[in-house]
Amino acid sequence: MGLSYNVYLNSSRIYGCKSCKTHMANHDDIISRNFRGQHGKAYLFNAVVNITQAEAVERVMTTGKHVVRDIICRQCKETVGWKYDKAYESTEKYKEGKYILEQELLCYVE
Repeated sequence: MGLSYNVYLNSSRIYGCKSCKTHMANHDDIISRNFRGQHGKAYLFNAVVNITQAEAVERVMTTGKHVVRDIICRQCKETVGWKYDKAYESTEKYKEGKYILEQELLCYVE
C-alpha cells in the first residue's frame, strides 16, 4: 500500500483534530454551522482531509434516515464526525458527499 502522508492546509483558519492537531478542514469550506452531533455543535463541510472512513451504515437521525460513515483522524484514530453517503428525503439530498465535523472534537491550528 505504501506510505500515506498528511495533507497540510494553507488558510487563515484551519480546523484540526483536537487530540493531535492534524489538519482537517479550511474554515472557508464550511457550508453550514447549523448542525448537532453527539457532542453538541457540528459543522457541515464540503471537503475534509487526513481522514479514514468507516463502513457505511444506515442511521435514523433527527432529519430522517441516512446512509453515513464515521470519519476518523488518520493520525490518532479518533472519530471526529461522519460523512453523508445517501439521504432518503429529497430535502436532505444536499448533504450527500459532505462531511460533518463536531466542534468539540476540533481545535484551531496555527
